[in-house]
Amino acid sequence: MSELFGTLSDGTRVHRWALERAGVRVRVLTYGGIVQSAEVPDRDGRAADVTLGFPGLEGYTAHPEPYLGALVGRYANRIGGARFPLDGTVYPLEPNNGPNSLHGGDGGFDKRVWDAEPLEHGVRLSRVSPDGEEGFPGRLEVSATYTLDERGALRIAYEAVTDAPTVVNLTNHTYWNLGGSGSALGHELRLDASRLTPVDEHLIPTGELAPVEGTRFDFREPRKTGAGYDHNYVLDKGVTAAPVEVAELYDPASGRVLTVSTTEPGLQFYTADHLSDPFAPNDGIALETQHFPDSPNRPEFPSTELRPGAVFRSETVYGFSVRS
Repeated sequence: MSELFGTLSDGTRVHRWALERAGVRVRVLTYGGIVQSAEVPDRDGRAADVTLGFPGLEGYTAHPEPYLGALVGRYANRIGGARFPLDGTVYPLEPNNGPNSLHGGDGGFDKRVWDAEPLEHGVRLSRVSPDGEEGFPGRLEVSATYTLDERGALRIAYEAVTDAPTVVNLTNHTYWNLGGSGSALGHELRLDASRLTPVDEHLIPTGELAPVEGTRFDFREPRKTGAGYDHNYVLDKGVTAAPVEVAELYDPASGRVLTVSTTEPGLQFYTADHLSDPFAPNDGIALETQHFPDSPNRPEFPSTELRPGAVFRSETVYGFSVRS
């Protein structure tokens, strides 16, 4: 079921789709593929929105930088120096994060209006990213399918094809707060990653895969989160054909539990230290499933290249439950 959510300054209409199943209600916007809300019950059966979002379209257009709930691409996370080589050609991108390209550039997927197709228990968003959009080569046909399964888990499945060699890295940038309000720093996190990718002063990976053992980055056993995290973790499972559970977030106060399963090899754990009005730092936690930052410039990292005739596929599942 969809409804008009607002109209952009150029007259483009934005719709909101409501998905509801097994006691979970999720709302998705055609603008930016944004997960605007996800209402789930606590241990006492009381529902609350466990994501950060704005009530109206103007909130998203006026505050684009946090990428609240957005579908991020063509390349999620950073590309160092806003350029990358592919088949002997260096492709310059527009820097929008110091010297780097971040989340696909200022005109990335999070700021585009997507076509919508209704599905049973879901919606399929799609668009064509033309050759050269934000500097990326190839005409990319891309889709993101949002569905609620029989348990109320939110499944996001991405697909893309190209007519020329390119790079693709897609993610969802929802900020989770399982308490429904206030700070998310009391949440407990388990993350199945023995290593992470250290970064330089520009937040670009050095190429090292550093062990988390004995450091504040070790979440292999559940423990409370704190401020100061914006790091890509190397998931122990690597790239998989089907989603594998890699993380669990738990709010002791409400009893809500979020599990994250994915096909991706990495996960960016971000404690939202830089959120600003109308939110506050650490109001949410982002768990962005992805390939590694700057992979096009790091041949030793899992490849993000997509070539004609191949199909990019990625899937992430957000499961909801409660603990007494």
